[in-house]
Amino acid sequence: MTVVKKIILVVLVGIFIVPAYSQLSELDQYNPNSIEPIPRYEHLFKRRVWRTVDLKEKQNKGFFARGGEITAFMLEAINSGELSDIYVNDSLTTKMSKDEFLSKLVYQEGLEIEAWDAGVEYYEGDQIKYNGVVYTAIFDEITSIPSDSPDDWEETPGVGDAVLFLPRQISKFRIMEDVIFDKRRSRLYHKVQSIQLLIPGSETLDQVELPLAVFKYKDLHKLFKENPDKAIWVNRYNSAENKNFADAFELRLFRASLFKFENPDNDPIVDMYNNRMEAVMASEWWEMQLMEKEHNLWEF
Repeated sequence: MTVVKKIILVVLVGIFIVPAYSQLSELDQYNPNSIEPIPRYEHLFKRRVWRTVDLKEKQNKGFFARGGEITAFMLEAINSGELSDIYVNDSLTTKMSKDEFLSKLVYQEGLEIEAWDAGVEYYEGDQIKYNGVVYTAIFDEITSIPSDSPDDWEETPGVGDAVLFLPRQISKFRIMEDVIFDKRRSRLYHKVQSIQLLIPGSETLDQVELPLAVFKYKDLHKLFKENPDKAIWVNRYNSAENKNFADAFELRLFRASLFKFENPDNDPIVDMYNNRMEAVMASEWWEMQLMEKEHNLWEF
C-alpha cells in the first residue's frame, strides 16, 4: 500500500510541476522572428546576446567586397522598396518610414541656393536655382533666363545638395540573436533576430557612432535568397566557394565581438566596467563563458 501511495504522489507532483512553457499555446511556443524556430519546451538553455561586426576586419571582408557590400545591397533594396519594414530599435515593434531612414543618411546638410530673379544682374560665378536646376553664371552682368541662355549660364547639377553617407562608410552592423541549446537534439543553435546598421564614429562629423535602423533578419534572409546574383559573400581564397549572404550567416562566416547579453539593467558590457580596456577583456571573458556553457550542456 505504501508503494502505491508513493507512485500516486509522484504522479501528482509531476502534474503540478509541469514547466510553464509546456502550458503555452502551440502558436506561442514558436518565436515568429526566428527562422526554423525551436519550440520553447525544447529549450534547455537560452540567452539573448548582441554582437558587433566590423566589416573592415579581414575576416569580415567577404561581406564587404568592393562593389558588393552588404550595406550597399541593403540600401538598394530600401530605395527600391524590396526592404520596406524598417524598425527604430531591436524590439522590432516600432517602425520607421523610408524618408526618416534616408534623412539619417545625410552626412552634411545641403546649401540653400537662391532662386533666379528677373530684375537682378548676375556676375561670373554666381549660382542660382531655376525650375529646380542650379545654374552658374559664365559672364558678368547677366540678366537672361538661365534655361534659355546656355551661352550665359552653365548647369551645375549636385551643387547645394545634401552630402550622403556612402555604403562603405556604413561599415558596422549589430546582430541580436538567441543562443539556444536544444535538449532534444543536444545541439547549440544561434537564431539571429535582427541586424542593426551602424556608422562608426570615425566616419561621422561629431566622431560619435551613429545607429541607423534595425531590420528583421527574417526579412533579410528572404531578400538574400531572392537575389542570389547580388547577395554574394566573397571567399577571398577560392571564388568557387562564394556563398549567398544567408548561407554565410548560417555558417557564421563572420567575426564579431560581444556587445551585450541579457541583463536586468539592459546595459552593454562597456557600461558595466570602469574603462574600455576592462570592457574589452570582459567581452572576451563572457564569450568564453558561453563556450564553456555549451561544453557543459553536452553532459545532459
